[in-house]
Amino acid sequence: MGIFDKCYSFTKADEAKAMGFYPYFTPIQGIDGSKVKVYNTEMIMVGSNNYLGLLNSPKVKKAAREAVDKYGVATCGSRLLNGTLDLHVELEEKLAQFMKKEAALTFSTGFQTNQGIISTIIGRGDAVITDFMVHASIRDACRLCLGNMYRYKHNDMADLERKLASIDKEAGKLIVVDGVFSMEGDLANLPDIVELAKKYNAKTMVDDAHGIGVMGNNGRGTAEYFGVEDELDLIMGTFSKSFASLGGFVAGKIKIISYIKHFARALIFSSSITPASVATVLATLDIIQKEPKRRERLWKITNKMRSSFQAMGFDTGPSETQIIPVIIRIDELAFMLWKLLIENGILTFPAVYPAVPKGKALIRTSYSATHTDEELDTVLEVFERCGKQLGILR
Repeated sequence: MGIFDKCYSFTKADEAKAMGFYPYFTPIQGIDGSKVKVYNTEMIMVGSNNYLGLLNSPKVKKAAREAVDKYGVATCGSRLLNGTLDLHVELEEKLAQFMKKEAALTFSTGFQTNQGIISTIIGRGDAVITDFMVHASIRDACRLCLGNMYRYKHNDMADLERKLASIDKEAGKLIVVDGVFSMEGDLANLPDIVELAKKYNAKTMVDDAHGIGVMGNNGRGTAEYFGVEDELDLIMGTFSKSFASLGGFVAGKIKIISYIKHFARALIFSSSITPASVATVLATLDIIQKEPKRRERLWKITNKMRSSFQAMGFDTGPSETQIIPVIIRIDELAFMLWKLLIENGILTFPAVYPAVPKGKALIRTSYSATHTDEELDTVLEVFERCGKQLGILR
């Protein structure tokens, strides 16, 4: 078989486009608050990770512009050599302070953050144990490491314990889990995970990309929400959600962070975060700490939307957060609902296998603190009408 034969035999995307059911790589022509322009039409966005609505904050945009004026548009170098700005150092110090950890380290993307941490920490003979539903960046990082990967059934603590018990007692062990699962919007059982880690002499890492900024009284994420911040060894976060930027970070004890800093190939051999992106995170971090009303508004919206979807008869699964899936189960029906929503001015996206388990196709909706009540009522009205049109609702 020729090396490119698989490329030429891949026709599903072209077939979906021809039928008008291709939902991916959709060009957004403009953004105004919670509305976007797509196909020259204004739509209400309910598929973004802009949870606190800081994407268009005047304060944030001003900080980004000033950083470009002072530092230019890029660093043109890795953190190890010429790519460290005083802005990077300032951000890492403030993130460590915010997260109540000794130190923090930033990476250029969230994907690279997980890759850099896990592939650096897990050595030959070590074990990394993950929930079956963790983000793809964690799974790929586990494949890159020299140790052994174990996966347990989603949120099944009995299965996690079985996996831990099966591993050599002398092996180094790291449990890695999402704080908020990105498709179903449910939470990891961090209190029980922490207890099992103690019992089996394992360390813990939480990818809290969708929790930081949103969860906890101060927005420090799922660990704060469950009251286990001091018992987790590493907390990872990304800047492409609540922080309205690009990049990622890890926070933990200074010696661990220093080791990752000097050995993570994803950090050493990649250009550092751009000045505008760093300045954006600094500005949004300040807002997260000073404006708790944004979180309060987001939770009010979240509770309204989940209860309303459920009252209509939609299945919202195990969601406990601002990520609310509308579970359709049948792939074709999910794509049909997505298309109808688009035609009625609602932009969101379907998720099918392998993003979700087979038979669990869904429309992933997520919300921002800046959604208006009028916009939310429109979203609900359209979902109900389209759901009835397709026979999903009676």
